[in-house]
Amino acid sequence: MVRALWIKTARKGAMRPKTRVTCRADKGLVGNADQGGKRQITIIEEEKWQVMMRELNADVPPSARRANVMVSGIALRESRGRILRLGEVRIAVEGETLPCNRMDQAWPGLRNCMKPEWRGGVYGRILNDGIIRVGDTVCWE
Repeated sequence: MVRALWIKTARKGAMRPKTRVTCRADKGLVGNADQGGKRQITIIEEEKWQVMMRELNADVPPSARRANVMVSGIALRESRGRILRLGEVRIAVEGETLPCNRMDQAWPGLRNCMKPEWRGGVYGRILNDGIIRVGDTVCWE
Protein backbone atom coordinates (compact mmCIF):
# COMPACT_ATOMS: atom_id res chain seq x y z
CA MET A 1 0.00 0.00 0.00
CA VAL A 2 1.13 3.55 -0.67
CA ARG A 3 1.61 5.00 2.83
CA ALA A 4 3.01 8.48 2.09
CA LEU A 5 3.96 10.77 -0.79
CA TRP A 6 6.36 13.70 -1.00
CA ILE A 7 7.45 16.20 -3.65
CA LYS A 8 10.82 17.95 -3.62
CA THR A 9 10.20 21.34 -5.23
CA ALA A 10 13.91 22.25 -5.51
CA ARG A 11 17.22 20.41 -5.34
CA LYS A 12 18.14 20.08 -1.66
CA GLY A 13 14.77 21.71 -0.91
CA ALA A 14 12.18 20.66 1.64
CA MET A 15 10.05 17.57 1.06
CA ARG A 16 6.37 18.54 0.77
CA PRO A 17 3.80 15.92 1.84
CA LYS A 18 1.03 15.14 -0.66
CA THR A 19 -2.06 12.94 -0.69
CA ARG A 20 -1.71 12.40 -4.46
CA VAL A 21 0.89 13.05 -7.13
CA THR A 22 0.57 13.26 -10.90
CA CYS A 23 3.13 11.23 -12.87
CA ARG A 24 4.31 11.81 -16.42
CA ALA A 25 5.86 8.96 -18.40
CA ASP A 26 9.63 9.27 -18.89
CA LYS A 27 9.64 12.58 -17.00
CA GLY A 28 8.75 12.20 -13.31
CA LEU A 29 6.36 13.61 -10.76
CA VAL A 30 4.71 16.90 -11.70
CA GLY A 31 6.23 19.61 -9.51
CA ASN A 32 9.20 17.49 -8.39
CA ALA A 33 12.74 18.83 -8.88
CA ASP A 34 14.07 15.59 -10.39
CA GLN A 35 12.83 15.15 -13.97
CA GLY A 36 13.90 12.74 -16.70
CA GLY A 37 16.76 10.25 -16.58
CA LYS A 38 16.56 6.99 -14.66
CA ARG A 39 15.79 8.57 -11.27
CA GLN A 40 12.29 9.92 -11.92
CA ILE A 41 10.82 8.53 -8.68
CA THR A 42 12.28 7.16 -5.43
CA ILE A 43 10.54 4.66 -3.15
CA ILE A 44 11.20 3.38 0.38
CA GLU A 45 9.63 0.63 2.50
CA GLU A 46 7.80 1.58 5.68
CA GLU A 47 8.83 -1.68 7.37
CA LYS A 48 12.54 -1.08 6.70
CA TRP A 49 12.24 2.49 7.98
CA GLN A 50 10.69 1.26 11.23
CA VAL A 51 13.47 -1.33 11.68
CA MET A 52 16.12 1.37 11.23
CA MET A 53 14.42 3.66 13.73
CA ARG A 54 14.38 0.85 16.32
CA GLU A 55 18.03 -0.02 15.66
CA LEU A 56 19.07 3.61 16.07
CA ASN A 57 16.63 4.31 18.92
CA ALA A 58 15.50 7.26 16.81
CA ASP A 59 12.23 8.93 15.86
CA VAL A 60 13.05 10.58 12.55
CA PRO A 61 10.19 11.22 10.11
CA PRO A 62 10.49 9.12 6.92
CA SER A 63 10.48 12.32 4.85
CA ALA A 64 14.10 12.72 6.03
CA ARG A 65 15.00 9.95 3.56
CA ARG A 66 13.97 12.37 0.80
CA ALA A 67 12.14 9.69 -1.19
CA ASN A 68 8.95 10.43 -3.10
CA VAL A 69 6.94 7.41 -1.98
CA MET A 70 6.75 5.19 1.10
CA VAL A 71 5.12 1.79 0.59
CA SER A 72 4.22 -1.08 2.91
CA GLY A 73 3.59 -4.77 2.38
CA ILE A 74 6.09 -5.28 -0.44
CA ALA A 75 9.84 -5.96 -0.47
CA LEU A 76 11.99 -3.78 -2.75
CA ARG A 77 15.33 -5.56 -2.20
CA GLU A 78 17.03 -6.93 -5.33
CA SER A 79 14.23 -5.61 -7.57
CA ARG A 80 16.32 -4.00 -10.33
CA GLY A 81 14.66 -4.70 -13.69
CA ARG A 82 11.21 -5.42 -12.25
CA ILE A 83 7.99 -3.46 -12.83
CA LEU A 84 6.25 -2.06 -9.74
CA ARG A 85 2.67 -0.85 -9.92
CA LEU A 86 1.64 1.98 -7.58
CA GLY A 87 -2.10 2.32 -8.13
CA GLU A 88 -2.46 3.03 -11.85
CA VAL A 89 1.20 3.97 -12.40
CA ARG A 90 3.85 1.50 -13.56
CA ILE A 91 7.47 2.01 -12.44
CA ALA A 92 10.52 0.32 -13.99
CA VAL A 93 12.90 -0.18 -11.06
CA GLU A 94 16.36 0.92 -12.21
CA GLY A 95 18.31 0.32 -9.02
CA GLU A 96 18.99 0.79 -5.34
CA THR A 97 18.96 4.31 -3.91
CA LEU A 98 22.25 4.56 -2.02
CA PRO A 99 22.21 6.75 1.10
CA CYS A 100 24.11 10.03 1.00
CA ASN A 101 25.84 12.07 3.73
CA ARG A 102 22.64 14.06 4.32
CA MET A 103 21.21 11.02 6.12
CA ASP A 104 23.65 11.51 9.00
CA GLN A 105 22.45 15.10 9.29
CA ALA A 106 18.97 13.74 9.96
CA TRP A 107 20.32 11.28 12.58
CA PRO A 108 23.89 10.16 13.37
CA GLY A 109 24.50 6.68 11.95
CA LEU A 110 21.44 6.67 9.68
CA ARG A 111 23.53 6.49 6.50
CA ASN A 112 25.32 3.28 7.54
CA CYS A 113 22.09 1.81 8.88
CA MET A 114 20.56 2.21 5.39
CA LYS A 115 23.33 0.39 3.52
CA PRO A 116 22.33 -3.28 3.98
CA GLU A 117 19.34 -4.94 2.32
CA TRP A 118 18.45 -1.99 0.06
CA ARG A 119 17.09 -0.11 3.10
CA GLY A 120 17.59 3.18 1.27
CA GLY A 121 14.93 2.12 -1.21
CA VAL A 122 14.85 2.11 -5.00
CA TYR A 123 14.65 4.54 -7.88
CA GLY A 124 13.00 4.12 -11.22
CA ARG A 125 11.44 5.39 -14.42
CA ILE A 126 7.74 6.16 -14.79
CA LEU A 127 6.27 4.12 -17.64
CA ASN A 128 2.82 5.71 -17.99
CA ASP A 129 0.95 8.89 -17.13
CA GLY A 130 -1.27 8.60 -14.07
CA ILE A 131 -1.94 9.52 -10.47
CA ILE A 132 -0.56 7.87 -7.33
CA ARG A 133 -2.64 8.33 -4.18
CA VAL A 134 -1.99 7.54 -0.53
CA GLY A 135 -3.82 4.26 0.07
CA ASP A 136 -3.26 2.88 -3.45
CA THR A 137 -2.45 -0.79 -3.88
CA VAL A 138 1.18 -1.73 -4.60
CA CYS A 139 2.17 -4.91 -6.48
CA TRP A 140 4.77 -6.44 -8.78
CA GLU A 141 3.87 -7.21 -12.39
